[in-house]
Amino acid sequence: MNGADATLKTLADCGVEACFANPGTSEMQMVSAFDREPRVRPVLCLFEGVATGAADGYARMAGKPAATLLHLGAGLSNGGANLHNARRAYSPVVNIVGDHAIDHQKHDAPLQSDIESLARPHSTWVKSAKTADDACHLAAEAVAASCGPPGGVATLILPADCAWSETKENHKDVALPLHRYAIPAPARQVEAAAKAVRAARKPVLFLGGLACSERALVAAGRLAARGVRVMTDTFVARLPRGAGRFAPDRMAYFGEHALADLAGCDLMLLAGTKTPVAFFAYPAMPSVFVPKGCEVQTLSALHEDAADALEALAEALGASGPPPLQSYQMPDKPRGELTPYAVADSVARWLPEGAVVCDDAVTSGLPIFMQTRSAKPHDWLMLTGGAIGAGMPMAVGAAAARPGAKVLSLNGDGAGAYTLQALWTMAREGLNVATVVFANHAYRILEMELARTSPGGRTTGGEAGPAAARLLDLGDPRLDWVALSQGFGVPAVCAVTAEEFDAALARALAGSGPSFIEAAMG
Repeated sequence: MNGADATLKTLADCGVEACFANPGTSEMQMVSAFDREPRVRPVLCLFEGVATGAADGYARMAGKPAATLLHLGAGLSNGGANLHNARRAYSPVVNIVGDHAIDHQKHDAPLQSDIESLARPHSTWVKSAKTADDACHLAAEAVAASCGPPGGVATLILPADCAWSETKENHKDVALPLHRYAIPAPARQVEAAAKAVRAARKPVLFLGGLACSERALVAAGRLAARGVRVMTDTFVARLPRGAGRFAPDRMAYFGEHALADLAGCDLMLLAGTKTPVAFFAYPAMPSVFVPKGCEVQTLSALHEDAADALEALAEALGASGPPPLQSYQMPDKPRGELTPYAVADSVARWLPEGAVVCDDAVTSGLPIFMQTRSAKPHDWLMLTGGAIGAGMPMAVGAAAARPGAKVLSLNGDGAGAYTLQALWTMAREGLNVATVVFANHAYRILEMELARTSPGGRTTGGEAGPAAARLLDLGDPRLDWVALSQGFGVPAVCAVTAEEFDAALARALAGSGPSFIEAAMG
């Protein structure tokens, strides 16, 4: 057995079942090892950002680590944006990054780089094997580190000689990690939170991370029935929602809207998240979304069991009544102009029970999110780190983790252009994904941001000039999304009216395998 065999068998022993890969020469031993380890499914991705985003989506839906196989520092860097999103989602992802053979590294070959430094910004754990005997032990360490609590990205650097050399270690003797995603919150935190809620006039419970699990939301709903307002982060890793479930409010994206929504709040309890902050600084706007005079208190930290803490808080407050649950409502068929609101009606009409929505729709996504509160039960995966280009890759991973579920990928055209190579993997693997791209031919969110601020730091409220507009416009030339999708092997249609989109989405969500809809928004 060589180091590559030992690494892959250890990952399999630790419960890793999928590896999203874009390998190169330094990873050929790992590629060969897949023929000898059938427990791990190798999935080829044409771009490293697809591989890392798919591993994130898989981990969010499977609740356990996924692996990537990446080529040196350049490949790791290509996958960095979606590793950033995975870090913000606390997703258990294990990167296996090949490196030059140790004796070759001193020669500064063209692809030589400082892989460890490149991995640090988005990894909770980074180590490099020094010998083949290190490989299986470090693989087990990497899985343990990715599982947390609270979970995150672990990067194992595997030099080529450590992969090809024979190992004396038996992977079966490696101490396998115990998958513990959280530890109990101290009882004193729960007691202090209960005391603070009793004294508050307008308390808000703010959820993120592990506090958005289905079990945690049931407890949060009981607190809502007692009079505590419940909100989530603007973007969370995974949110179970739809009919029969409690629907918390969502923190607004822009600071002025968030603070207006929180006006009068005198207590903010944090469960599985941190104090809410703005994505960006704006002139004359606060960076922290906490009203003046509001006390902030932690119920459960990021690494603590939020569901247990929420259940204990509900018990302490006598919140034993049933939570308010959404009832199923099917909107009428949309007609006329194709707008985000018309799309929202169609998604709410046709989204099947148990579906997974991967949302990278930016400006078009909010109406769809709001309208589907009362759709059939489903899971919603969000853009946790704000790095666009996650929607299609996350859908690849979610579909691999949940082969029996329908996955709906919602993407802005700017975001979709980052990682459209994911369509090829959907076609190759026969993944059950319906992809929608909202083709408004612009970076619409940046048009909004430019209108809010100017380089001089003063609100303009105006439109971009001719030079600035060239940096926000995607319409010259227009992307032919139907041709692009078909070129990657996924059947595609373009919908221009609300009626056309409604019919196309009904077909896509009722069918099997991958499909694509270009929603022509302008």
